[in-house]
Amino acid sequence: MREIQTFANDLIKNVEQVIIGKRPTLELLAVALLCEGHVLLEDVPGVGKTMLARALATTLGVDFKRLQCTPDLLPSDVTGVSIFDQKAQQFTFLPGPAFTNILLADEINRATPRTQSALLEAMGERQVTVDGETRKLDRPFFVLATQNPVEYEGTFPLPEAQLDRFFMKLSMGYLDPELESQMLLNLGGEHPISSLTSQVDGSQLPKLSKQIWNVHIDDTLRNYIVQLVFATRQHSDLLLGASPRGSHGLFRAAQAYAAVQGRDYALPDDVKFLAPYVLAHRCLVHPESGLRGMTAADILTQIIDETPLDIGQVE
Repeated sequence: MREIQTFANDLIKNVEQVIIGKRPTLELLAVALLCEGHVLLEDVPGVGKTMLARALATTLGVDFKRLQCTPDLLPSDVTGVSIFDQKAQQFTFLPGPAFTNILLADEINRATPRTQSALLEAMGERQVTVDGETRKLDRPFFVLATQNPVEYEGTFPLPEAQLDRFFMKLSMGYLDPELESQMLLNLGGEHPISSLTSQVDGSQLPKLSKQIWNVHIDDTLRNYIVQLVFATRQHSDLLLGASPRGSHGLFRAAQAYAAVQGRDYALPDDVKFLAPYVLAHRCLVHPESGLRGMTAADILTQIIDETPLDIGQVE
């Protein structure tokens, strides 16, 4: 696990030259990368979501493309299009932004459902189908989508099927006064992103992802993960609970988080810490409960508190 821990620490340390005061978020982002999962970053404007994606791609030394989502964006603007080459007298495929290593889908909820669905196959199967021909995407392939929790006018909320494709849903939040003052000092001259260089080999991510499988999760802890997921499906305040993809995501996240911490075994606290980020966005709150101000994260916290675990049985 030392190789994985070193990779994650070098990644986080380099990104922190641009994004300060957000180490917990960066650790979770590293976990998602190691699990080859996609991340939905929901937060207010101006907190550094786009800059985080750029810093991440630069640090990994991989190809990066940005997709600015608008209502007039077409599916072909995501996947690519075939055009007729008059000289060659044949159709030539022009790849879209999906053919990259890190894709930033900025303000994804401003794209129409038809365009949003163009990302489903790419995110789920790491391939796209255009004109009846399926084309594989390079690995690593990581989608970092952003959306704002304000200004819903003119937006198209992501359907449950697409939300379930995201491994985690994260939020950056505001800086405290001291860190925001430090940020202003850092931005007093040239932006730190201009001098950022690659520090880790992003092409190693698929190999490191396989090494994550070696992290031990005790049978009791595995059963605890299943109990948490089943509790979301049976909770009266939830109209829809987490899917089996959610339980697998939590299992993988616990392995990766343990490896990032330098351990070859997962702990119950790992699962409890990760569950809100992996499961909350996969749950649909009952409308009546939503009117009472309850959120999926609040309900999940209650489920974690109420679901028993015999810690003595976990090795």
